[in-house]
Amino acid sequence: MGSNEDRRPRRPPVGLLYDERMCRHSTADGEPHPECPDRIRSIWEKLKSEGIPQRCVVLNGKEAEDEHIASVHTNGHIKLIKAISSEQFDSRRDKIASKLDSIYLNKGSSEAAYLAAGSVVEVCKRVAEGELSSGFAIVRPPGHHAEADEAMGFCLFNNIAIGANFLLDKPELGIKKILIVDWDVHHGNGTQKMFYKDPRVLFFSVHRFDFGSFYPAGLDGAYCMIGEGPGAGYNINVPWEHGYCGDADYNVIWDHVLIPIVKDYNPDIILISAGFDAAINDPLGGCRITPYGYSLLLTKLMQFAQGKIVMALEGGYNLTSLANSVLACVKTLLEEKTINGSLRDHPFESTWRVIQQVRHELKSFWPSLALEIPQELLACSRTLTQAQLNYYAGSDSDVENEEGPSSEVFSANVVEGVEDMIQPFLFLSVDEDKLGETKTSDHKSNNLDSSERHTVPEASDSRDIYKNISSWRIAYSKIDIWYATFGSNMWEPRFLCYIRGGQVEGMSQPCHGSRDESLPKAVMWKTFPHRLFFARSHSVTWGTGGVAFLLPEGNNNEKVHMCLYRITLEQFNDILLQENVAVQHRDTPLFDLSSLQFVSENKSKVLEELKCGWYPNVLYLGKDDNLPILTMTCPLSTVEECKSGKLPMIGASKEYMKVLVKGLVEGKQFTQDDAIAYINQAAAKSL
Repeated sequence: MGSNEDRRPRRPPVGLLYDERMCRHSTADGEPHPECPDRIRSIWEKLKSEGIPQRCVVLNGKEAEDEHIASVHTNGHIKLIKAISSEQFDSRRDKIASKLDSIYLNKGSSEAAYLAAGSVVEVCKRVAEGELSSGFAIVRPPGHHAEADEAMGFCLFNNIAIGANFLLDKPELGIKKILIVDWDVHHGNGTQKMFYKDPRVLFFSVHRFDFGSFYPAGLDGAYCMIGEGPGAGYNINVPWEHGYCGDADYNVIWDHVLIPIVKDYNPDIILISAGFDAAINDPLGGCRITPYGYSLLLTKLMQFAQGKIVMALEGGYNLTSLANSVLACVKTLLEEKTINGSLRDHPFESTWRVIQQVRHELKSFWPSLALEIPQELLACSRTLTQAQLNYYAGSDSDVENEEGPSSEVFSANVVEGVEDMIQPFLFLSVDEDKLGETKTSDHKSNNLDSSERHTVPEASDSRDIYKNISSWRIAYSKIDIWYATFGSNMWEPRFLCYIRGGQVEGMSQPCHGSRDESLPKAVMWKTFPHRLFFARSHSVTWGTGGVAFLLPEGNNNEKVHMCLYRITLEQFNDILLQENVAVQHRDTPLFDLSSLQFVSENKSKVLEELKCGWYPNVLYLGKDDNLPILTMTCPLSTVEECKSGKLPMIGASKEYMKVLVKGLVEGKQFTQDDAIAYINQAAAKSL
């Protein structure tokens, strides 16, 4: 007579899908590349060495059908990927690849792309039907960066999105709600866009963001991107501010963001974009998840959707950590003995900060996120050290890691190739549709040679406040904007006090300057349809007299002359700080990429942290050379106080007037007399 254990219903087996044909996708001339065939070979060899395939159902790859791919990709994109490996493209294949973002193509690419997408569909289907309890599709090329009409970031088809739509399009499978968890170190931009308005798919991505500079760069991975229309609240981004995040950081994200939401959402199946480039020693990721860490994250997800989980391989470029991490996950799916490990470190301070930002953004959609996190938990944190900052800033760090030297990563020439390949991704150009029009005067952009400049004020001695560079500064130093000035900063020597510290004649105290002392890359003048006015009766810098402000709302009957400096977003943050408060340094930016997104859509944003300052209102004035034009002025509440007489409206002091006139005259906007008349007219005109 059998035991009770024998009489219990048997749990369906775990599936593994591997197909050597996907290794035929490789660089045309065999040159080294991180997304190489050995990635899936190393995984398969590791699983075989541990006897894993014998304990699973092993599946062969299956090519996707065009109708399934067409649920997320355009017909033009499908035709290109289908034909790209044919002879007719032999002479054009490399040229086409060179025009795409981080893509190579060869005679095996079409077949591999169809196999990768179709194999994920096959595992999804078998898990949804109950034939398998869960499954791991060991596929390549990866997919989560691929957008509807474009291959990018090593990805040709978006495998996980094709699998998800297949399930939703088959009512007989009973799948109405899908959770996609993307733990690849890079943001799943393609997957996000495909389900951004769809509440049937809850998309969760935890990734390095580095304030918008980490690949794929831009604003898509920001925490404020929460979905749209019926999909609002169903897109969740957890953007790391820096690398070096490990098991403890990911664990608290699960506990305080993902798991509370999943409990409320109650998905029918969970699909995981299983990239392992956040694993320790990965040359592209710079994070530190261990195999134990991955098993812990997976275990917490297995309590939902009756354990129906499909994992599809995405990134992961250290062959050793990749294979070990996949092994840990498959053992976890098999519910075998616990993977050895422990959470030794506390999360970073920045991790708790990101958690609170994400929870605040989503709490109106998921009430469980409105609960306060206990202070004793927030106190359990650590700060990023300079050594760790150096570690993640480059892939060839000298910092010793926990696993010792990696023996199976890449040869030196491969690492060098990786660095050359990812270098362009570090430079972000904000690319938004032009919002609104401005009246501009004829101008030319002057590339400023040091020989043509005024004498630069000496930097103040307070520069050592920037000795430890925050990670956001590294990111924002690579992002350019135009800073439009209408007051004393129109005169370049005065403006450079904000960059290099010091003071010019007439100023009662010096500026401490920006951490980045680099001179503006260009200077130009434009006119904008805004009203210039003067208010207040005394300033610390200029003494008795009013200072210049801009009416926040545009007016086509008005015209203000403004001097624009092309500077970095890091420098703009430092100027914001100096214009508004006496504090000389911050660990976080006042004006981040989500703020930039907001002002580009809404034209202005009053920064809450600066509300006691005189210039807390950042205005978006349009674009030039595809770069946003920003300025800063008072909030509308200040304008109302001026109208009511609560705040005095007084003309410029003698010293302040001198600087304004110098700026306008040397900028070739007016003669001296006309400049004085322009300023006096603005000061005398009633609001």
